[in-house]
Amino acid sequence: MSLFKISPWDLVKKKGVEKIVGITAYDYISARVCEEAGMDFILIGDSASMVILGHPDTFPITMEEMLVFCQAVSRGAPNTLRIGDMPFMSYQISPEQAIYNAGRLVKEGRCHGVKVEGGFEVVPIVRSIVKAGIPVLAHIGVTPQRSMELGGLKVRGKDFDTAKTLLEEALALEEAGAFALILECVPSELSRLITEKLKIPTIGIGAGPFTDGQILVFHDICGLYPEMRPKFVKNYLKGFELFKEALETYKREVKEGLFPEEKHSFKINPEILERLKND
Repeated sequence: MSLFKISPWDLVKKKGVEKIVGITAYDYISARVCEEAGMDFILIGDSASMVILGHPDTFPITMEEMLVFCQAVSRGAPNTLRIGDMPFMSYQISPEQAIYNAGRLVKEGRCHGVKVEGGFEVVPIVRSIVKAGIPVLAHIGVTPQRSMELGGLKVRGKDFDTAKTLLEEALALEEAGAFALILECVPSELSRLITEKLKIPTIGIGAGPFTDGQILVFHDICGLYPEMRPKFVKNYLKGFELFKEALETYKREVKEGLFPEEKHSFKINPEILERLKND
């Protein structure tokens, strides 16, 4: 009998059998909802830099901040596979640095694996982390941590050379030991080809319907982040508007003396109150 109830290799078994459903979440309550909804895995993404901390991109978020988010999600979804995102400059300096920080996400953040962005340049890093016993989810296509080098967040793989590179990078990352691969903003047919070539599952975000699974951000699914609405996102709820409406109703009821009502209040023994008045 396996010691571990949750393993990244459970996702590998789903390839060709059933679609994998992932979600990116950052806190206790959203993680609870994700677990109750039966998500296959939760990615604690460095996109928390924008969605939670309000930065314009993913570069500023630190390892310490990522650990807080990972810990919160681990408490909210203890029975769901959890993957921690390695933030910018937490793995680029050396394999030793990468192993150390990946270990922190597992040991302190209570994650079951880590995500690393990049292609050929991170293959040695992925190999080292896996060799250290830590599962790695790879990520190619649009990689926000390399957006300065790549000229922004643009669809990748439309021309022959870039498409060929992405396919070769996918195969190299699989060979390095990655248990799955995120394809972000990659043309659908190229995603299909990569998916067919790999033995490990592909997880798409803006990569069409032919990948082995899909992932979106909790706040995007629930419509809580109106400033960020890329083409590949589908809002399943107008959460921002609903939350705003609830807060406006709360404000109005307080202003008009409608809240709190008696049922929201506590009582004191009348005899004690009388003694206080006469004291």
